[in-house]
Amino acid sequence: MGDSGLRVRTFGDPSGEPLLLLHGGGVAGWMWNPLLEHLDPRFHVIVPDLPGHDVDSDEHYRSHVATIEALAPLLAPGTTVVGFSLGAQLAVLLAAQHPDLVARVVVISAQTIPTRAPGATLAMLRAAAPLARYEWFARLQAKELFVPDTLIDEYLRTSRRISVETLTHAVGENIRFTIPEGWAQFPGMAVILAGSREKAVMRASAWRLHEALPGSEFALVADCGHGIPLQKPEGLAQMLNG
Repeated sequence: MGDSGLRVRTFGDPSGEPLLLLHGGGVAGWMWNPLLEHLDPRFHVIVPDLPGHDVDSDEHYRSHVATIEALAPLLAPGTTVVGFSLGAQLAVLLAAQHPDLVARVVVISAQTIPTRAPGATLAMLRAAAPLARYEWFARLQAKELFVPDTLIDEYLRTSRRISVETLTHAVGENIRFTIPEGWAQFPGMAVILAGSREKAVMRASAWRLHEALPGSEFALVADCGHGIPLQKPEGLAQMLNG
């Protein structure tokens, strides 16, 4: 456990360029393992498990605000923050609130257009949540998330441990998320990505985020759904390596 109270793994040179990787909801820090294989050794890589996820599952996910408070101590001047899905929303918030520490942000598949009737969505989630305990259902979900066979055991473990409270709080925050104040003034480098095969709302969300920040870069990643870091880890690493 780090000073933030989160379970954190680190890789590379502790004096290297800080790189914070924030995973999506329903998975954990292990989702970045394929990316780690291709990263430049100049990085000091910081990989937390968000509250309520995997090893940190004893602490429920409460809110984006509480999670940002836990993540902020992991930042150092010149940090690159990369986030996917739920983690991408947190990356946006870190960039908006801590521009003195975040030098570059890579936002992958962040929903910024709130879902209509979120109450109905969360009610269906609560009803379906017990299915995650069944391996057959978890394997179907893993396929939807493009989890490779090499990480299926990690996904099954995470699915068994995650609580209904964490799922509903994390998804509730995710589907209500809007672009925060401060994002439009972020002075660092920003790259916003979405998969070309993602849902229309995800592609539109990425474009809206790009339009809100002059000078940001936007790209649709060809042949990818909601799983760019797992579908094309080498390409993402090449972009980060520069």
